[in-house]
Amino acid sequence: MSQKKLRKGIIRTVQKFNATALSMGTSGNVSARTKDGFLITPTGIAYNEMHEEDIVFVDFEGSTDPSRATPSSEWRIHRDIYHSRPEIKAVVHVHSHYATAIACTRQEIPAFHYEVALAGGDTIRCADYATFGTQALSDNIAIALKDRTACLIANHGQVALGHTIKQAFLLAQTVEVLAKQYTLSKHLGGPVLLSEEEMKINLEKFKHYGVKGK
Repeated sequence: MSQKKLRKGIIRTVQKFNATALSMGTSGNVSARTKDGFLITPTGIAYNEMHEEDIVFVDFEGSTDPSRATPSSEWRIHRDIYHSRPEIKAVVHVHSHYATAIACTRQEIPAFHYEVALAGGDTIRCADYATFGTQALSDNIAIALKDRTACLIANHGQVALGHTIKQAFLLAQTVEVLAKQYTLSKHLGGPVLLSEEEMKINLEKFKHYGVKGK
């Protein structure tokens, strides 16, 4: 896909953040992999005022054009994901309400619902806390994302990965829905968790989810 199309896709996605309550104000960020690096949303520009030229190119060493906008403070998270996960083409990071609320308790989301498997495992882990924008935070997220496509971030929010920007965005939405359902179930006496064996079955089934003929 051309950089022009990727830039448009990034802007369309972040402009959905406020409407879907996945992130408010200018919080959160989106990126897409390119041949030599990645494109990412800039810092401090309102979503409805963002233009294609505002989207920042960052190479895999973390370098940018100083004459252009400044990339999101969380660019390290995106760079390190692309370094370690060659299959990942897009990253969405948001501060959605319920996922962030759980992350502030530093708990993971357990196997209370079969769709937890959509994030790649039998839990949605919570990355350890570190100051935003630091290498330490990126390192913690990398640990939580091992064999996963989404995680919570302690006292911060959540991050979701995908083969496309749309896929990453939809996964972030799913994580938020699951976080809300899990929170509500805890108020009703606590959920009955699915077994490890059942989650293995669900993980296998989701390998073919959405594939034609499956």
